[in-house]
Amino acid sequence: QVQLVESGGGLVQAGGSLRLSCAASGRTFSTYYMGWFRQAPGKEREFVAALSWGGGSTYYADSVAGRFTISRDNAKNTVYLQMNSLKPEDTAVYYCAARQGYYSGSSLHYDYWGQGTPVTVSS
Repeated sequence: QVQLVESGGGLVQAGGSLRLSCAASGRTFSTYYMGWFRQAPGKEREFVAALSWGGGSTYYADSVAGRFTISRDNAKNTVYLQMNSLKPEDTAVYYCAARQGYYSGSSLHYDYWGQGTPVTVSS
């Protein structure tokens, strides 16, 4: 069982930066693939980024590649999403998720979810 708690969301102007954190409980955190998803009002939840157990493999949606960076600190049971050059279209609730196994960009394949943290980017 893994419990996830996100933090770091907020209001930022376009072009600004935010760093989201996701603190995980459980002694087996390092065995989970971790992902970030987001859901804007009236839209489906979409994949943002994911990384492997040791952080050596990372995956990004085309819309955020080059602007967002996902990382993890297994000693702290925490995964991060550094978001730079933010755009108004990045406005959404951001969710942290965990899954056992290998990479997936589908929210259907993730077993554990946080409650979400809202990000609003003003123009």
